[in-house]
Amino acid sequence: MAKQNHAKRAPVIAVINSNDDLVRALANELKQERYTPVTAHVADIKSGSENFIEFLERHEPELIIYDVAIPYEDNWTFLNMLRALPQCRDIPFVITTVNKRVLDSRVGQTDAIEIVGGHADDVEPTLEAVRRALHAGSGTRIR
Repeated sequence: MAKQNHAKRAPVIAVINSNDDLVRALANELKQERYTPVTAHVADIKSGSENFIEFLERHEPELIIYDVAIPYEDNWTFLNMLRALPQCRDIPFVITTVNKRVLDSRVGQTDAIEIVGGHADDVEPTLEAVRRALHAGSGTRIR
């Protein structure tokens, strides 16, 4: 996927999650940070009702915030399948979860960011990871 010159537009951040409240909270916070959020639900991507490659081509995100939910093993495998797509090669991912301890116990040590208690208003660590990843030019890559 060829990147266009986006020097004058706010960085596009894709929020891929399954929790509507959290999607709204992250999108609102990203807007306040002067990013352009675009959203999709994990279930829609899995079912094929949202074509992930077309989503990427349509929005050209600079970064993807992706939430790994229960069942952790299956969703971790699905995430890794998406990240292996050629269209994702140059897109950093920031991974979130509501229970990092359990995720790590199921799939091995990760750099996932725990959204404490799963509350939609507790997104600052995620926003900080987005800032760092965009500034560094690479995302929070796991294993």
